[in-house]
Amino acid sequence: MLKTEDLNAMSPDQLDDELIKLKKEQFNLRFQKATNQLANTSRVREVRRDIARIKTAALARKRAAVGR
Repeated sequence: MLKTEDLNAMSPDQLDDELIKLKKEQFNLRFQKATNQLANTSRVREVRRDIARIKTAALARKRAAVGR
């Protein structure tokens, strides 16, 4: 699970890389769930929330840069 402090310390490129990594993991978890191979069902929820945290941090940075 990612923490807000960790996200704030990351550069925009690092945030994008982390987002891509989590989206790939989410895709793989969905396939595992569909084929009944998913062992850790709580990981789906964690990944979904981590993606939301990254998107929120990126939007906050963008708004701060614009001056809103």
